[in-house]
Amino acid sequence: MRAIILVGGEGTRLRPLTLDTPKQMLEVAGMTMLERVVGRLAFFGVTEVVLSLGYRPDVFLSSYPDGYISDVKISYAVEPEPLDTAGAIRFAARQAQIEETMIVVNGDVLSDIPVDHLLELHREQGGLATIALVPVEDPSAFGVVPTDDDGRVTAFIEKPVPGTAPTNFINAGTYVIDPAVLDMIASDRRVSIEKEIFPRLVEERQLFAKGYGCYWIDAGTPKTFLEASLDIVAGKFSSPLPFTFESDGQGNWSCPHSLIEGDVLPYSYIGHDTSVEAGSVIEASVVSDGARIEQGARIERSVILPGAQVHKEAIVANSIIGQNAVIPVGAAILDGSVISRRASIEQGSTIRGKRVPE
Repeated sequence: MRAIILVGGEGTRLRPLTLDTPKQMLEVAGMTMLERVVGRLAFFGVTEVVLSLGYRPDVFLSSYPDGYISDVKISYAVEPEPLDTAGAIRFAARQAQIEETMIVVNGDVLSDIPVDHLLELHREQGGLATIALVPVEDPSAFGVVPTDDDGRVTAFIEKPVPGTAPTNFINAGTYVIDPAVLDMIASDRRVSIEKEIFPRLVEERQLFAKGYGCYWIDAGTPKTFLEASLDIVAGKFSSPLPFTFESDGQGNWSCPHSLIEGDVLPYSYIGHDTSVEAGSVIEASVVSDGARIEQGARIERSVILPGAQVHKEAIVANSIIGQNAVIPVGAAILDGSVISRRASIEQGSTIRGKRVPE
């Protein structure tokens, strides 16, 4: 089984973390987002994936020089210019010479959607494309997909006005597509699968959908990136932690080679070669490889990405500290703030709900 993963976007929703790194290459509890997506596809039988690349393709190419992730063969399709979602799918499929039914997933979505079941259902229903759906509380930020009793999609409503959606089941960013759909996608311009191709398939009665109640999250915003990281540590998403890590039996996971002298409270993750000094407190947080948490610092419901330093008496709460970023003595980073390595933070300062640099 082959799949296309859409990873070409610039990750603007996660800036400033993505100024240097594509969002799918950011670590989510010890593994890149891409590795977690590929790992779940592999679990359901995918043996080869094509990465549809646009922004910073060099990062992907240099990260996997042997062409494999989780025993899954990786190939690359680098867009010459932004082609939008449908255009990217067509370009990647043509580059990889895919002529059979294919799986397509968004690279910033972490989920347990059983793509093997979706593929089987697609073949039974006989349409040209089948979409996986998931329920959400507020569907206004997504593509809403009502269906009839046979699973045939009756409309495709992209980002409806709040309170007007006919269902709370949304497009989960996981599709099964027959190669005939590629012929519907123009090759000389940008084409959106959500705004152009899916509505056309609805008109032709060739689009089906199936709802799943499994774990699903669009991890492409600071809030959801943080939530996904903590969910993995808490065991809410079935993608595993690194196999070398040990549990303390109280919901915490750590590398046995890290120096942990401070207090670690559930549910937390301490990465490889990490230093947590005496007098510091880590609570329900992810502290990634090579990070340093100094004496008296406190980390609460936050993500500290690899190589970051949180100096003495600093506080980080409900926030994300980027790779190799430095939080100075006595600083407080609070309320959904995102700090990248490019940031310049003053000692003892307080930052609430901001992205630095903006």
